[in-house]
Amino acid sequence: MRTLKTAESARAAARGLARPLGLVPTMGALHAGHRSLLDRARRENESVAASLFVNPLQFGPDEDYSRYPRSFESDAAQFESVGIELLYAPSVDEMYPPSFSTSVVVGEIGRTFEGAVRRGHFAGVATVVAKLLNAIEPTRLYLGQKDIQQTAVLRRMVRDLDLAVEIVVCPTVRESDGLALSSRNSYLDELQRVAAPSFHRALAALAESIERGADSNAALTAARLLLEPPLSWEYLAVIDPLTFELHEKLRRPALVIGAVRAGSTRLIDNVVVKAADGVDPILTPPLLQAAGRG
Repeated sequence: MRTLKTAESARAAARGLARPLGLVPTMGALHAGHRSLLDRARRENESVAASLFVNPLQFGPDEDYSRYPRSFESDAAQFESVGIELLYAPSVDEMYPPSFSTSVVVGEIGRTFEGAVRRGHFAGVATVVAKLLNAIEPTRLYLGQKDIQQTAVLRRMVRDLDLAVEIVVCPTVRESDGLALSSRNSYLDELQRVAAPSFHRALAALAESIERGADSNAALTAARLLLEPPLSWEYLAVIDPLTFELHEKLRRPALVIGAVRAGSTRLIDNVVVKAADGVDPILTPPLLQAAGRG
């Protein structure tokens, strides 16, 4: 595994790798969710690259940039154990030099829900991912379903800007009690961690209500009541999985999304309600190995 610190050196190294090339972007603090992305990229591509960069542009002034977990040596060892060929780990000054003044402006899909709560967040995400794509020039970009609005924003960016990359969205990896894996789970205290699985149970219950054709108001109210203290709702919604517009009436396919507060920590999660024919509108089906490597 080569670890490179500049866009120029990473681009030169990536151009020498066999194609197709998969890229897994991370902010470090790796867990099983990241490893699932790396493993899938390894299965579906001849070469795999990853990035490790805690991106200040996607953190608000009152968010946790300074205390976000950083464990470079441990993360690098995990990347190497998966067998990736290239790790791009730039510094903040390399990514955003003093003269830096250009960013990606996201549309309406990035202004609601997480975009409304975290002003500027998705512009920061889109900007850093655009720079990573330019540095590595991958065939495929691997993203996790947990950050569902992020995947929608990046899919739109890739389409609108004619970027030559395929986005692959992979299933959320969960603890045995249903809590979605996240680097921020380490912030939860004991009481918050005990209550945290009720978040996913509430989303799943709402998804089941949609499948049964339940009344919208009653289903939403019942789901909200399933959240256990000390957690509290920021939002809970049923939306169109492609446009992120609210569903006036519960129908499928749909996306149940939510965000909760656990003290100063925010948790996000989502559950997909498939179309009547069983088609999942979010996840990318696994590529056949022969097709993926051909």
